Amino acid sequence: MLAVDRLAPETRQGSPLEPLTRDGLVFGCDYNPEQWDRAVWDEDMRLMRQAGVSLVAVNIFGWSWINPAPGVWSFDELDEVMDLAHAHGIRVNLGTATASPAPWVTTRHPEILPVAEDGTRRFPGGRQAYCPSSPVFRAYAAEVSRRVVERYADHPALAMWHVSNELGCHNSLCYCDASAAAFRGWLEARYGSIAALNTAWGTSFWSQRYGAWDEILPPMTALSLRNPAQLLDFQRFSSDQQLELYRAEAEAIRRHSTAPVTTNFMVTAHIRTLDYWSWAGEMDVIANDHYLDRRLADPTAELSFAADLTRGLAGGTPWLLMETSTGAVNWQPHNLAKGEGELLRNVVSHVARGADGICFFQWRASAQGAEKFHSALLPHAGTDTAQWRTVLEVGETLRRLQPVAGSQVHSDAALLFDWESWWSLENEGRPSEDVRYLDQVHAAHAALTGSGVSVDVVSAHDELTGYRLVVVPALHLVRDEDAARIARFVEDGGTAVITFASGIVDEDDRVRLGGYPGAFRDLLGIVSEEFAPLGPGQTVTLDDGGTASVWAERLRVTDAEVDARFLDGPAAGLPARTRRAVGEGSAWYLATLPSAADYRALLSRAAQDAGIPTTPVPLGVDVIRRVSADRAFLFVINHTTDTVEIAARGRDAISGEAIAGPVRVAGGAVRIIEEAS
Repeated sequence: MLAVDRLAPETRQGSPLEPLTRDGLVFGCDYNPEQWDRAVWDEDMRLMRQAGVSLVAVNIFGWSWINPAPGVWSFDELDEVMDLAHAHGIRVNLGTATASPAPWVTTRHPEILPVAEDGTRRFPGGRQAYCPSSPVFRAYAAEVSRRVVERYADHPALAMWHVSNELGCHNSLCYCDASAAAFRGWLEARYGSIAALNTAWGTSFWSQRYGAWDEILPPMTALSLRNPAQLLDFQRFSSDQQLELYRAEAEAIRRHSTAPVTTNFMVTAHIRTLDYWSWAGEMDVIANDHYLDRRLADPTAELSFAADLTRGLAGGTPWLLMETSTGAVNWQPHNLAKGEGELLRNVVSHVARGADGICFFQWRASAQGAEKFHSALLPHAGTDTAQWRTVLEVGETLRRLQPVAGSQVHSDAALLFDWESWWSLENEGRPSEDVRYLDQVHAAHAALTGSGVSVDVVSAHDELTGYRLVVVPALHLVRDEDAARIARFVEDGGTAVITFASGIVDEDDRVRLGGYPGAFRDLLGIVSEEFAPLGPGQTVTLDDGGTASVWAERLRVTDAEVDARFLDGPAAGLPARTRRAVGEGSAWYLATLPSAADYRALLSRAAQDAGIPTTPVPLGVDVIRRVSADRAFLFVINHTTDTVEIAARGRDAISGEAIAGPVRVAGGAVRIIEEAS
């Protein structure tokens, strides 16, 4: 199968970010002037210009600032901030102020407060203290956003609109009466009849059959395991409710303004409640918030995956990192400072994977409030600090990288990612709690990138034309049409690598009978008769010398080659890895989780099988290329302490130094090479 550029750079339409990248990649921040005395605003603007800040997000949590009491509107201070930004040549990403209601709103209407899974009401005092389905909240939010849009639609500082903030971060799942009513309406629209719902949910189990819509409740905490199909539908419904909030404000904005409209996604390891594939088409700019998660074994690898997934949501076009941190955050058990060079490596990692802008939370570190120990561009200690000097370096780097703007990453390999599979795989009553969806996705992504293979992260519903290799990790929930699309991809000459826990259930969370892996059984030429998950910390050995963990299953081949067998464990002697020739392509199956080194070796084999050149890179070193119609940029990010050499020719994009051979990249450093044509 010939590889083609799915969206050739010279044929793609311009990005809405283009007006902001003419003098450099976007360098931005959240700015909360309402937290500070007016006397510091001028200094803030002066220092922003010194750092190279070109975009500020303002009025994100401004509800009580501009609407402090019922019927009272006060825009004078926001007017001044908008005018100051314009006078200093700084564009504004203007919030609709609806991220959290003012205290007077919940005092007047306590019924809008969200209800948790256990039936207890959550009170104000934090943020997002509202039910996303509440018609009362929606009416107030519509009024606030309308007032903001009408006032500032024509302001010369306006660059884009920022709807709410991190929708669903805290209140994605609400179980109140308003949510219950909305859930019933959503179900009726989805199924049309109670009989169809009973079939989809399998309500003959445990006497759950419903006779009327009003018998249905959200899946609140129960004495036993709950109905998995009901849980799945509630997760779908909840994502849709948050999207409805976004749509309502976006539609109101577009009636008065032509500026781009977006909100900040949370493509990160600890947020799983929103199906962003269904959201992406609603955004004029794809924007993401990402912070290093120190609770993970490899936070840097998770950053790389999140950036690739964000690029996938953007359809391969440039995107905006709306929030990240200069150093420590305030919400993890151990909020660690970034090490020497780590901030620049993080920034360049996002840019390498398609970001045309990097914005930080926030400009000035707060002196009060829940985030007072969250790092910022301007730290508590002021400008005579190493952190401020690093901020200046970041600003200068983004300025010098202006030629990168608009270029894109080209990949011959794709990794399928699906929020519904995440939900379904990790709902209650599963075969092993050690099988966590993101763990499997991250392992596959790390194996690909560690083999020197650039990878796009795409939806399970996407067309796969133009890719040579598709990796399918733990795609638990699979629709018939998606399974058929993957089969056609292989028949047409592609290589697919499908892992355990894939193809097990349909869209109703109903097990596909006849043997696992269900939807992929015929494509792979195998039948798995029984799951045999491994115990905590247990490993098994394969007959090719490899080791594996987490999972095994009792598998037999019907029309496939056995590439490796289990030597020990609960599936000893049975196939652990298979390969089947299909049409012009081939389909692999992994019945266990290989060690990291073995996984890299396997996906390198699969890539070569697919005709993709592999250039293994040292562990801890990222090598990514962005390409435009007339130039290419090679990004080398060295997360190790050792100096590495990478073949390159061209010029250093930061220093202008000519590169005529291998480029040396010191431990902890980054190099960006504009390659010779």
